[in-house]
Amino acid sequence: MTLLKKRLPCLAVMAAVLLAFAACQGEKPGKSDKLTVVTTTTMLCDLAKQIGGDCTEVWGLMGSGVDPHQYRASAGDISKMQNADAVIYSGLHLEGKMGDVFASLEKSENSENTGKKVICAADGLEEKDIIYNDGVPDPHIWFDVHLWSLAAEEVAKGLTEADPENEVAYKNNLEEYKKQLAELDSYIRAKTEEIPQGQRVLITAHDAFGYFGRAYGYDVRGLQGISTATEAGTADVSRLADFIAENKIRAVFVESSLPVKNIQALMEAVKSRGFETSLGGSLYSDSTGDGETGTDTYIGAFKHNADVITEALKP
Repeated sequence: MTLLKKRLPCLAVMAAVLLAFAACQGEKPGKSDKLTVVTTTTMLCDLAKQIGGDCTEVWGLMGSGVDPHQYRASAGDISKMQNADAVIYSGLHLEGKMGDVFASLEKSENSENTGKKVICAADGLEEKDIIYNDGVPDPHIWFDVHLWSLAAEEVAKGLTEADPENEVAYKNNLEEYKKQLAELDSYIRAKTEEIPQGQRVLITAHDAFGYFGRAYGYDVRGLQGISTATEAGTADVSRLADFIAENKIRAVFVESSLPVKNIQALMEAVKSRGFETSLGGSLYSDSTGDGETGTDTYIGAFKHNADVITEALKP
């Protein structure tokens, strides 16, 4: 065997390693001539696809069932955001552990003229739209369809600024999506009417449904606060169990992005007070569902929630 033949396998391995390294270093989501967009949550990923249409290549960092309150960006996530043409995040501290990343991207956008567009969906809202709990903004704006429509306008504006050549397409996609959102809003209101006024009480794992309650007339109570960063304590369980037992609330709900143990403990506490509440079902709160269930879009997930809530609470 010649020296050249001995070296060929080694050279092949080295070449493969170098190619993989180069691909990683130069990675741009989608590797496409389209506007490349990276989003955080599944709701935003769907929103960006609805508005971007055929003009964009959209990548989502978080999958179904992922809790954005607790999510930490990986090195791969940061690389995707750095190499994208546009980055969309929800804001109002929803992605609380990624705040420094967004601040760095926005600073780079403003100071280095990189051409990257950083879009905060919540910037489309006015101060009066936002719910505050003890001075902390509630980030779950998508549970009011009207507010999500405003977020859609903000995303469309940002994509247009990043890609002005496709302004007409983004505008048309936005208008079509707003029509779908208006239909969704009517659907939710119709489902709500099936539940007697006194039974419109929504008990969930954490306080993610405040905007839903305000928009559609529910008394909403969460076992945890607006963020999942703090565990529910014994006093929280006891206080909510008293309320459920005294008011004979028919059902409580778990959330797809959170463990069920806290709700199970709550149900046991209610039972110890001489009343049994049922498990109404699982709601999508901080993420959409998956493709197999038809809930992988914002509209599909919200319709699912409306159906589950109505079925559990109506007579």
